[in-house]
Amino acid sequence: MQDAPDEVRAAIRAGDWDGPTASLAPGFAQTNLVALPAADAFEFLRFCVANPGPCPVVEVTEPGAYEPPISAPGADLRTDLPRYRVHVDGEVVDEPTDVRDVWREDLVAFLIGCSFTFERALLGAGLPVRHIEQGTNVRCTRPRSPATRPGASQVRWPSRCAR
Repeated sequence: MQDAPDEVRAAIRAGDWDGPTASLAPGFAQTNLVALPAADAFEFLRFCVANPGPCPVVEVTEPGAYEPPISAPGADLRTDLPRYRVHVDGEVVDEPTDVRDVWREDLVAFLIGCSFTFERALLGAGLPVRHIEQGTNVRCTRPRSPATRPGASQVRWPSRCAR
């Protein structure tokens, strides 16, 4: 696997990589993707602003846009991630490697900062990164305190964690 972000994305798009992206593209920011209908986008943005630790916003696209022009020009958010989780009514209904068939013109993409960004620094300092050693994805835990919910939000946001 190559270390340049465009090469990593090309390998994923070609179907040559479908595993976790931990330790790939060192020195570059990695993000998680949340794509929501435009009708819900502002409320989610407010949620992220109220919770910048777990939800640091790197970029937000225009409705229907699948290329993030600031953080990853030339990328295609529908094909360049190794795996997606498609949610309907708060439940995971599919985990495809390509979401072109479900991408809609009203979807707003949020790129949320990811811990994979700083793993190389930990490794460089001699600190072990267990999920890289084990070849697995990051282990997720539930926070002890609830996230701040701006306004009267009752929306169930999907989990960012992989199983």
